[in-house]
Amino acid sequence: MNTIFEQNGGTYVQKDGYLYPNITIPEEDMQPIEKYGWMRKRYLKEHRPIVYNQLVLSGKLFSHIREIDKSCHDQMEMMVAQMAKAEGVTEKLKAENQMEWVRRMNNIRNRVDELVLNELIYN
Repeated sequence: MNTIFEQNGGTYVQKDGYLYPNITIPEEDMQPIEKYGWMRKRYLKEHRPIVYNQLVLSGKLFSHIREIDKSCHDQMEMMVAQMAKAEGVTEKLKAENQMEWVRRMNNIRNRVDELVLNELIYN
């Protein structure tokens, strides 16, 4: 009698007298997940449990999280550059008044971070 796992093409390996399922993680799922990916995962798990369970059961959770993480980082880079240019935060300012440049860049990054979180993570 075959198990459901075997009926679906799964195999087992015997080790120390026990049968372990032959399960491997795809290479693409071994890539690191950063800040925004983990935030998305936690949000889905806590506030959208049905969507989270569907992604887990379909095996698409990590690809979804990785996609969101990449989108957030790309959006952050683009928007920070645009806002810095629009607000006149330049290399010249950095050379003349480093602390002012840091203050203004941190302000821009924090605002962009809030926008990215609301648009891509918490929806």
